[in-house]
Formats: sequence, C-alpha cells, structure tokens
Amino acid sequence: MRRTTTARVLIGLTGVAAGLSLASCSVGGGNGPSGTLAGAGASFPAAIYQRWFQELAGQGVRVNYQSVGSGAGVRQFTAGTVDFAASDAPMKDDEIAKVSRGVLQIPMTAGAIAVAYNNAGCDLKLSQQQLADIFLGKITNYGQLGCADKKITVVHRSDGSGTTYNFTKHLAAISDAWKNGPGTSKTVAWPTGVGAKGNEGIAAQLNQVEGGLGYVESAYVKGKLQAAALTNASGEVVKPNSASEREALASINLGPNLIGGNPNPMKGYPIVTFTWILAYQNGNGTKAELLKKAFNFMLSEQAQAQAPALGYVTMPAPVIEKAKAAVAKIGN
Repeated sequence: MRRTTTARVLIGLTGVAAGLSLASCSVGGGNGPSGTLAGAGASFPAAIYQRWFQELAGQGVRVNYQSVGSGAGVRQFTAGTVDFAASDAPMKDDEIAKVSRGVLQIPMTAGAIAVAYNNAGCDLKLSQQQLADIFLGKITNYGQLGCADKKITVVHRSDGSGTTYNFTKHLAAISDAWKNGPGTSKTVAWPTGVGAKGNEGIAAQLNQVEGGLGYVESAYVKGKLQAAALTNASGEVVKPNSASEREALASINLGPNLIGGNPNPMKGYPIVTFTWILAYQNGNGTKAELLKKAFNFMLSEQAQAQAPALGYVTMPAPVIEKAKAAVAKIGN
C-alpha cells in the first residue's frame, strides 16, 4: 500500500513538473510564446542586453541574465545549466566538440574596448608602443606620457573574460613583447596591476583609484573616467565614438561561421569587436520558439537602433541578416 501511495505521489509530482514546464513556455495569444529564459556570460554587452530584456518582459519573455564574464558563461553553456550564453570570444572547435546539442554563435551587438583612466588633468593620446608598455609595466607614471607626475595603477580583469581576450589580441597584434609574453587568452598572467571582476568591477575600481587605468567596454566610461585616444594601424590617433567604431567594424569579415575579427584595423578606433549569443542548435524543446522570439527582437531594427545611445554600435544590415538566419536554425 505504501509503495502504491508513493508511486501515486511521484506520478502526481511528475504531472505538476510537466505542467510547470509547459507553463514556463506557454503560448501568449497573438504575441507569440511567453515564458522564462536563463542566460549567463559576457559583461561587455550586459548594459544593452539588460535594456532589451526589460523590453522583452513586456512581451511575455522574462530573461534572467547573469553577467558573470564570458569564461563562466561558456562553462555554464557547456554544462547545460542555462538556456543560452553570451561571449565576446567565439568558442573554439575543441570547446564546441564538448556540446552534444550543437552550437550556434550569433553576433548580437558590437562595441569598442576603451582604455579608461581616472586623471582629470590629463588628455591621453597613446601610441601603440605606449599602450603595450603600460600593460607590460614599463610605463608606470603619467609623466612618461606627457601629463603631470602621477602614478599609474593598472586595473585588469580577474575573471575569465572575452573583453580580456579581445584586448590582449590587440596588444599581441601591436607588440611582439606582448605576443611572446603574456599572449592572448580570456585570462593571462598580467605583468602589473590589480584585478577586478567584470566590466562593472573594473569601472568601479577605476572610479575609486586616482590615477587608475584599465580596459572596459566603452559604455562603462562614466563618472570620473575618460577614454584615451589610441593609434590605429595607419598611424591615426582616434578616440572611441560611434563613427570611429563603425569605421573599424566595417573592416571585419565575420566569415561563414560568423566569428571573425580584426585585432588591428587600419581605419577607425582600433579595438572593436562583435559579441555573440551562444545557442544550442538542438534539444531546446518547448523553449526553441521562445529563444527565437527573444533573439529576433534583439536583432530587430527597434532594438539595434538603441545601441549608440547605450555606448554600442548598431550592427551592419548584412550582419543582422546572417544573424537572423542563424537564429532560424534553433531547433526543438
């Protein structure tokens, strides 16, 4: 009798769980599917993603996004503990091979990595050599850069980061000492500086440290922070802004897998990147349509038009078209 009762309870609980699962991705009338999605990853696009997710909530799609860094996002995606992830560095072939459900890497927005600093009396214009030497620990004072005497405190990421990956790709492209030393990765052995977690953490640390200097997505250059002008491959000294970022992004050929980049462009601001949503190609079940609804909204003209005001770059129309084609491949 006890086994029968227990079995009935388990069957009842299974039915409740199934009902909840269906409820989490129910059809919301003429507005399409509604429900909840869980995502994690890059802090680089977090500011614009959170804006988009707020708007999606009004359309019946609630997104719980954890800005934990690209490295942690990829780990959660590989473990299957999220519905999607986000990364500023495309997954490599060996990482993709660990995901049995297949991987779609969808460019979703783009932006610049600014060299941000807290020194009100200094207008930094850095050569490529100077930029590398700051992060190599060879330049330690603003006086070496033409400003008043003040110690430079470098602040870098302490977590696995796609922003770090793209920033160190640029350093490796402009400096053999960096290429043959710390190299390029989501995490590197920094020759100097103190660590902080996420773009949010670096920005907060820089605002607190007089003389601080670090790298963040340009949307995080706020408060006491300024963005240094950097030298591109043609020798032009450029500050990050919508026009200079768009010019550099135009040089990037994403390729057939939509994962390309250019670590040292000839024109425009020299550190720009697309950032990607990571989606499972298969095994999404009832959430497949919900994911498509969310991502197609994020790629819509309405959503993309918000990018410049939030410190990002509206993606080119051909890239959006290819991204939407990738979204269409999301299966049950």
